[in-house]
Amino acid sequence: MPLSHDIRAARIDLIAALRSAARIGLNEGVCNHFSLELPGAPDKFLINPQGFHWSELVPDDLMIVDEHGEVVEGRHKVEPTAFFIHGRIHLGKRKKCVLHTHMPHATALCLLENGALDCAANQNAMRFWNRIGYDGDYGGVALDENEGDRICNALGDRDVVFLAHHGVIVCGDNVAHAFDDLYYLERSCMVQVLAQGTGGRLKRAPTHLVEHAASQIESQRQQSVLHFDALKRLLDRDQPGWSGGHR
Repeated sequence: MPLSHDIRAARIDLIAALRSAARIGLNEGVCNHFSLELPGAPDKFLINPQGFHWSELVPDDLMIVDEHGEVVEGRHKVEPTAFFIHGRIHLGKRKKCVLHTHMPHATALCLLENGALDCAANQNAMRFWNRIGYDGDYGGVALDENEGDRICNALGDRDVVFLAHHGVIVCGDNVAHAFDDLYYLERSCMVQVLAQGTGGRLKRAPTHLVEHAASQIESQRQQSVLHFDALKRLLDRDQPGWSGGHR
């Protein structure tokens, strides 16, 4: 498969997301996955390989997997759960970028009975108004299509899904938008966990203001791109060679 400019740029963006997530503690060991539809090939996607810490990956480490979960290109292995979660969402919901983490504060809400992000309590959380699905079931580690299909169904036509006992998935039209949402999702969950930890009741804004704020934030999506560009500059400064082909 020829390495076009678009594919190279996609590889660099996905590595920037993985390394930036590790920088701010959104990773967990060598688990979890970020994936991105391969430019020009909607039946294939890029995904991080099995067994590598996100902070050590370079663009050429990323694997290309097809609609059947078969490796099309790459020199490493792909963890089975990666396909059963990411593949089902890419193919079933046509999502371009799929980010799955067990980031601590968002996952903390997944552990609570009826746990949910209160999108009316915090301005950052208002961006997620009517954009979150909840999967209240749990069938163990995602090693079959049934688990992937259930997660996919819980996501529905939304961009985020909270998985009971598990973690979260954030989807987007590109890496910059998806990563910005992932970042602000964790920040929103963090401040909610802190606020609820005081024992006080959350003060909720009226619905019309929440909807207004959500619309305002969506209209300023260039902030997501500017944020992601800044993260790549930080990687250039602190991790020279991160966007190269070899570790």
